[in-house]
Amino acid sequence: MVLRARQSRDEDEQAVIHRLSRARKAPRDVVMRARMIELSWVGQRVPAIADELSCSQKTVRRWLHRFNRAGLEGLEDLGGQGRKRRITEAERSRIIALVKQVPPGRLEMQPYGDLWAADESGAAEWTLDSLAAEAQRLGIDVGRSQVRRILLAEGVRWRRTRSWTRSKDPDFAPKGRGSSASTLTRRTVRRSSAPTSWGR
Repeated sequence: MVLRARQSRDEDEQAVIHRLSRARKAPRDVVMRARMIELSWVGQRVPAIADELSCSQKTVRRWLHRFNRAGLEGLEDLGGQGRKRRITEAERSRIIALVKQVPPGRLEMQPYGDLWAADESGAAEWTLDSLAAEAQRLGIDVGRSQVRRILLAEGVRWRRTRSWTRSKDPDFAPKGRGSSASTLTRRTVRRSSAPTSWGR
């Protein structure tokens, strides 16, 4: 029977494998294992995958079996091989995905003109503290400093660019267009240079 990686359980799992297979700062071994899964998904068999990745067929079979049995967590190293990672790649990806979501406390204009937030007591802007708190609410044991390291390693920005026209006050009305030019612009007149006596 031909060994293949099982199909992804959902779009999130597929996105994580895709991201890992191209990651520059993830552990090299994990990147290679994710690449094995991707190559299997596009129809390559074990011998072809081993040739492309310059590894043994036994190694490819091992990681395909591990993925089929345990999913993304199966691509992690087993315990006893150095310090165990505190969070899995799937959890890292969930933390990164949080930044793209609207913070629960951010007020948004509704079609009927009212301002509404999913959770008015929640964070209106993502900060390291609010991201760590939301990750912990999702069951991920992670601290503020580790969230910062993960986002920096992936090049993800979590701060919104602030403008002087923005305010946290829900009744704040942003400034409209600049005022019209009520004062006429003074026309610059070129003066001719004063005559000199040098030419005499």
